[in-house]
Amino acid sequence: MQPTPTYPIGTPGQAWGAAERDQWRARQVRQRSYADDVLMAIEALRGRFDVEMYGDVIYADAQHPAERFPLRALRSREWQPGLPTVLVTGGVHGYETSGVHGALRFVDTQAERFAGRANLLVVPCVSPWAYERFQRWNFDAIDPNRSFRDGSPAQESAALMRLVAPLHGQFAAHIDLHETTNTDESEYRPAVAARDGKVFEPGSIPDGFYLVDDTDNPQPAFQQAIIDAVSRVTHIAPADEKNEIIGSPVVAPGVIHYPMKQWGLCAGISGARYTTTTEVYPDSPRATPEQCIEAQVAAARAAVEFVLADAQL
Repeated sequence: MQPTPTYPIGTPGQAWGAAERDQWRARQVRQRSYADDVLMAIEALRGRFDVEMYGDVIYADAQHPAERFPLRALRSREWQPGLPTVLVTGGVHGYETSGVHGALRFVDTQAERFAGRANLLVVPCVSPWAYERFQRWNFDAIDPNRSFRDGSPAQESAALMRLVAPLHGQFAAHIDLHETTNTDESEYRPAVAARDGKVFEPGSIPDGFYLVDDTDNPQPAFQQAIIDAVSRVTHIAPADEKNEIIGSPVVAPGVIHYPMKQWGLCAGISGARYTTTTEVYPDSPRATPEQCIEAQVAAARAAVEFVLADAQL
């Protein structure tokens, strides 16, 4: 008996090939502009911060004309080698809007507070093609946040790794800004099951903000400082009846663990002592998209403040 299809592309039980990826790509519609939303915002900050072009993402196939996305990062203007250095990344999953706009707002409203005290490297939108299409994957149906490893098949991941490599081990902290939406359950999880030839198993979406710490380098005080700051902006996701969040045990209120390097996650690339991945829930009836952006700003600010306080001990 054949399993019942749960996604309109592919054959149940069979992983996708090139034809299925082409079908998936044909379904993706450009809905917003990376140039207008992100590059223009970065240019507006050029007078206050250094702007670095760290590569290009270029995609094309027989059905699609070439698209080029210049990749931009923002750096503290008064960069000093002896200061604590913090990496902030957003938009690794392009559809996670608050990560992109939270990173940009953090630079605009908070970063100058740390001038002369911390070096900041901020990459607001790692995955611009996906940002424009409200997608988790890139053009090749690859999840960039499982692709931060040597020989990465994801252009976005490889470019960010090249940017970070000269500073690897010099970062005190890295905070990677994400969000969880209802489409994780309605679109992404069925799609990844279909792509990989697996059976879709329904899950749930946590209602609120939570953090993913590193299984191999847990830093509970760092996570708690961020949870405390964000709780003043929006609510923290509770554990489910199994004391889990998205299938992982809750180790502290609003905190779970993932093996960052093993899974190829962005937050594992810096060699920093303090690392975390944020998750907000913009579809919650108890929060607004604006609150989610402010939660990302609060999280990034708290990460830098924790590092500065730690450096003084």
